[in-house]
Amino acid sequence: MKTAAASPAPPLATGPYKGRLEWPLLLQWLREDGWVGAEDADRVTARFRAGPSSLHPLVRLGGAGLTRRSAAGASGVLLDTELLTEWLAGRCGMPYLRIDPLRVDVGRVSDVMSVQYAQSRLALPVQVGATEVTIATAEPYDTGWLGEIESHVRRNVKLVVANPDEIRRYTTEFYALARSVRNAQKSGEVATGASFEQLVELGKTAKTLDANDQGVVQVVDWLWQYAFDQRASDIHLEPRRDMGAIRFRIDGVLHTVYQVPLAVMAAMTSRIKLLGRMDVVEKRRPLDGRIKTRRPEGADGKPGGEVEMRLSTLPTAFGEKMVMRIFDPQTVVKGLPALGFGEHEGRAWAELIHRPHGIILVTGPTGSGKTTTLYSTLKQLATEEVNVCTIEDPIEMIEPAFNQTQVQPALDMGFAEGLRALMRQDPDIIMVGEIRDLETAEMAIQAALTGHLVFSTLHTNDAVGAVTRLADLGVPGYLISATVIGVLAQRLVRTLCPACKVRDEATTRDVLDDFARPWRLSGGVRAYKPVGCLECRHTGFRGRAGLYELLLMNDAARAAVHPALDADALRRAAVKDGLRPLRLAGGMKVAEGHTTLAEVLRNTPGL
Repeated sequence: MKTAAASPAPPLATGPYKGRLEWPLLLQWLREDGWVGAEDADRVTARFRAGPSSLHPLVRLGGAGLTRRSAAGASGVLLDTELLTEWLAGRCGMPYLRIDPLRVDVGRVSDVMSVQYAQSRLALPVQVGATEVTIATAEPYDTGWLGEIESHVRRNVKLVVANPDEIRRYTTEFYALARSVRNAQKSGEVATGASFEQLVELGKTAKTLDANDQGVVQVVDWLWQYAFDQRASDIHLEPRRDMGAIRFRIDGVLHTVYQVPLAVMAAMTSRIKLLGRMDVVEKRRPLDGRIKTRRPEGADGKPGGEVEMRLSTLPTAFGEKMVMRIFDPQTVVKGLPALGFGEHEGRAWAELIHRPHGIILVTGPTGSGKTTTLYSTLKQLATEEVNVCTIEDPIEMIEPAFNQTQVQPALDMGFAEGLRALMRQDPDIIMVGEIRDLETAEMAIQAALTGHLVFSTLHTNDAVGAVTRLADLGVPGYLISATVIGVLAQRLVRTLCPACKVRDEATTRDVLDDFARPWRLSGGVRAYKPVGCLECRHTGFRGRAGLYELLLMNDAARAAVHPALDADALRRAAVKDGLRPLRLAGGMKVAEGHTTLAEVLRNTPGL
């Protein structure tokens, strides 16, 4: 009786290995390097010999459940595909790269090689320079094709080793995007539309791109999915002199993602305006709109769900600029600790928002997280027993638990008129988007005096400044002291990446005490500093957290407001009652290892 012979491991050549990788060879190398024991290697060999697989050898071994053997012989870290790729890069003497799509010039990828060539070689161009092209590969010993590419691009080729799964994924995405942009560009003119510096070129076709062109549709779909994957809070489409720039704001910082021809960007803008039910023809004045879409499963590690996008257009010298602000409805169900509230401010805020009536103000610059704080707070209060009504400009996120109204200046319905109408709707809790003038402030005060809890926002530097702003608008001191029960000032700071942050021995207790003077920090100090890794795109930061300064209007604070407003006396009374300035709150975040002194200094006013 004959048995089928198992496929033998490829023989090791006396010189450097050349050719495609195979799992027996990788397993043998892992044993030679002491990463895998004989027992694990035999187990995987018996399992893999049962049948062939179309998976790349690194991916196949990465899913086999192997663990790295420690010096003592015990099993340790799980050997997944990423770790095996990093090991292989070190063994073959090539740099290891984890592909960051934000750092890849997608528009030039297809100029280096075709998609068929990239897929057959399991290679992906990731950087094109003046004298060198960097190509990521999962087959570092298969280099016979390098001469063809070098002669084609007339540049030297530098190979780096990357995860085969990432190469396959981004090969599909990058080439599909490049093809969509190319097809969209072929469908219309290369020249831009009306521009302040437009040149008259004879012989150019006058055909323009259609918003429903299939190439344009695919580019817009890619744009949104890409933004969700990268945790972007805003998407900017910016027409410039020669090309249009696509930029994402991630953790408060803008990153240029891609550049497209101006005709393609104009068609993308028209497509998005069409979906947002905006006037596609009107390009001479600013417009607002909104789109509700669905985040794909697994984007940013989250399950699929609906996402709101607020649209805003603005005419510029080179065309129509569009900004899409992304609102994830999941943010409104965050608890106070998830928003960044400390124990002291969180407890005081929770008590404040359950008062039966009065005005609560949230203050801070644009982009400081006021909307998220207000929506999360209102979501906690919006039970079946109460009627929550809002008047906003515009409505930031649609929340079924609220009755939301948008101001319409064209119909003479501003904040004051909307608030006056809300008063006849039997509300329990009212949220006014912003107090901009005396009339709106008077209506908010009237609502508070008649037994309603009113939330609103102001743009001031700190909590005490909000009271001063109301006085500057013309609100009498006795009405401020009678109705305002609390003011929350806030800022957002970037938080350190947990994967790469390291202890900062230079930031000692003395340094923090000097930073927070005249306050002194209590508790331990475990300061960290940013390093930068693949998880945070080498910025050292990942995510943001809030800093909060809560002013509670007690008897001493009211005495500083009426009969005569004394801002200094109000601040002293608030500090005595437990107010912690924004910079002190930032110092506490530094001591806890969440952020850095430089980040706090950049985002908070001085003491």
